[in-house]
Amino acid sequence: MDGFNRAYGRVFVPGRLTVGLMTPMAGESGALADLAQAQEHARLADALGFSALWTRDVPLMIPQGSANETAALDDPFLWLAALAAVTERIVLATGAVVLPLRHPLHVAKAALSLDRISHGRLLLGLGSGDRPEEFARFGADLETRDVAFRDHWETLRAALEPGAAEDGQYRVLPPPQARIPMLAIGSARQSLQWIAAHADGWASYHREEDRQKGRIALWEMAQEQRSPGLRKPFIQSVQLDLLDDPAAPLDAIELGLRTGRHALAAYLERMRELGVAHILFNLHRGARPVEDVLRELGAEILPQL
Repeated sequence: MDGFNRAYGRVFVPGRLTVGLMTPMAGESGALADLAQAQEHARLADALGFSALWTRDVPLMIPQGSANETAALDDPFLWLAALAAVTERIVLATGAVVLPLRHPLHVAKAALSLDRISHGRLLLGLGSGDRPEEFARFGADLETRDVAFRDHWETLRAALEPGAAEDGQYRVLPPPQARIPMLAIGSARQSLQWIAAHADGWASYHREEDRQKGRIALWEMAQEQRSPGLRKPFIQSVQLDLLDDPAAPLDAIELGLRTGRHALAAYLERMRELGVAHILFNLHRGARPVEDVLRELGAEILPQL
């Protein structure tokens, strides 16, 4: 789309499905990732032609999810800057910055800095957060995070717009030459109509295929209501356990798939036909070495997309 930075056109290609990766791709729950290993994975993903590297924003180390796991993740902007330093083409994406818990001008400063030093490779994914313990520690109101999200979004958008805020009230750095895409991650406690009107794309989690088809249909309907004729991308995350056997059938796991590459290729084609623009794989639950999975995806899956 005209006016956006390099990242938008690399990840969102009309008629195609692109593939990204959640980082870090390896490591134990509750332990800090090995940066040198993560940078090697990033280099390999860049060389193989993956379109994006994603990372999460987890402000506090609080157990979460059905496995009651504790995540020890570095600040997303600093983490992606470290990956930017060892890559050339692959996009850097947040999935997602917890916007109600951050001052929007601090987010703007970090986003503009990362986009500049990566030469336009940033996708800025934003979410509302949902962990009561975090909101309590930050002195924020969990029940009104929907309002805080919208207010912070408005300020952030003004600070990131090329040529915006000519009076300088939101200027944290010189304005960018191209627009940084702002994506809504999850519902962000907003209606689909609000997301369709304000976000540059929407990311949601893996669902059974018929349910996802219905979700995408609702997304397209919301866009038609708010921006007739304009189609914004739909992004989906998938937990992936890629098996050694290329002919292994597709089985469901929590928020994802366990499968061989043949069934995976067929699944990705179905997702493309449904209108999914980008899928980001989380490889953490697989038993195989990350490097082996990346090479198989790069050699056998990406060329088919």
